[in-house]
Amino acid sequence: MASQSMEIVAKALEQQVLQSARIVEEQLDAKLDKLERLDEDDLERLKERRLEALKKAQKQKQEWISKGHGEYREIPSEKDFFAEVKESKNVVCHFYRDSTFRCRILDKHLAIVAKKHLEAKFIKLNVEKAPFLTERLSIKVLPTLALVKDGKTKDFVVGFTDLGNTDEFPTEVLEWRLGCSDIINYSGNLLGPPAIGQKQGSKFTKVEKKTIRGKGYDSDSESDED
Repeated sequence: MASQSMEIVAKALEQQVLQSARIVEEQLDAKLDKLERLDEDDLERLKERRLEALKKAQKQKQEWISKGHGEYREIPSEKDFFAEVKESKNVVCHFYRDSTFRCRILDKHLAIVAKKHLEAKFIKLNVEKAPFLTERLSIKVLPTLALVKDGKTKDFVVGFTDLGNTDEFPTEVLEWRLGCSDIINYSGNLLGPPAIGQKQGSKFTKVEKKTIRGKGYDSDSESDED
């Protein structure tokens, strides 16, 4: 009796598998049939849509470049900061001081990322020329990156803590960290930093997406980090 029951179950499973296979096969046949029925007009419309998408992307690129995207540059005063973040959706501002060695390390990486990620604007501002902003944003450790989205400071990268606690972090790690805050379009895995070029002893702290108070230019983060 038990043997007969097992045979019935086996046949039922076999029927389910066959039915699933037939459904998949029918779906594939339908897709192939649709592709085969594409005429010249359909192909021309597909070509036009692709061309339109390329034109739109090129227009967006030119608009970004006209707003100063694509290069890492210094702004002369804190008054300019407000104008810069107002005209661009995503802005990375490096608050620095000439005498702080790690600010120069970060400069090198930011110049590379700025050329690669035109979707964000990359600027730097000397804290000695920005007393109001330095106090308003509670910037106490240098270097500090303020990550501004839609005119509001969303997050901070303070020192090298989120970059592996090493002066020799690779540029890819900075890209990952900016991607965690959705400031650049990052195509890698946001769950953890890339392993490329990491040194033994590098230590990462857990990075979580943050929402800093709703007030524009207001967040948490003047002692130098050497």
